[in-house]
Amino acid sequence: MLIGIVGATASGKSGLALAIARALRGRRVESEIISMDAFALYRGMDIGTAKPTKVELAEFAHHQVDVLDIDQEASVAKYQELARADADAIESRGHQPIAVGGSALYIRALFDKMQFPGTDPRVRAGVEARLDAEGPAVLYRELQRKDPKAAQSIHPNNTRRVVRALEVIELTGQPFSATLPRQEFARPSILIGVRRSDEDADYRIEMRTRAMLDAGFVEEVRTLMSAGLADTATASKATGYEPLMRHLRGEITLEEAAAEVSLQTRQLVRKQKKWFKRDDRIHWIEATGLTGQQMLDQALSIIDSQDALPE
Repeated sequence: MLIGIVGATASGKSGLALAIARALRGRRVESEIISMDAFALYRGMDIGTAKPTKVELAEFAHHQVDVLDIDQEASVAKYQELARADADAIESRGHQPIAVGGSALYIRALFDKMQFPGTDPRVRAGVEARLDAEGPAVLYRELQRKDPKAAQSIHPNNTRRVVRALEVIELTGQPFSATLPRQEFARPSILIGVRRSDEDADYRIEMRTRAMLDAGFVEEVRTLMSAGLADTATASKATGYEPLMRHLRGEITLEEAAAEVSLQTRQLVRKQKKWFKRDDRIHWIEATGLTGQQMLDQALSIIDSQDALPE
């Protein structure tokens, strides 16, 4: 069974995943960890993504960490293919896969029944040309006619998704909504969530930002900028990196950049919490006020109650 440890940024889920792996090792069950963090994929983005330390990476095998250069574009479809293959391989070795992360699409890609239809540059270009010529309102009305369910889930101003939906409909002859993820596990799984109060989360975010700066976050961003971070398609969108790039360009002070890093992280956490609320499969640990051992005890109790471990 695939064990998932999920939660918002700075909730303590990564530490819990490692603690579970150590506890299972004490039971003679070896674990391997699969990252579900969209930006831990990138080499060199270590401090700002709170990537596991070198010691932690050496303690347990980690998958989907440091697999892309920053100029490569991350693909959820490719991640799904590779992460599911990792889970299969881990189980074939008789080990326990533990997936941990907070990137919503990556969690769904690994755990849920979710299809990724192909793309056709010619079809995409045709829809985009129509967008330029006819405007977004016309295309959105077309989507409402062809796939009302998809139109309900896509904002009219989200032209990228409107174009993608119409492209898929033309390519497959099926509604785009038929390809949307369903809240249904693709394999035997259990999801354990780490949740904290807003006040606790905000305090941890402030501490996290300070710790990252003390650990050399500015120098990390300086190095990545010299490698072209600002011009990358997806790596540059990682939370916290843009304010430090602005600081290094002389546009804002370090104090202003630090405040912006914390603000962006708080905004991300609020979005993550809203997303997780919609998934009633998650077994929640209310972590505010708990020690690490108390969190571990609750997690192991949940795992044991679900018979999640290999025989």
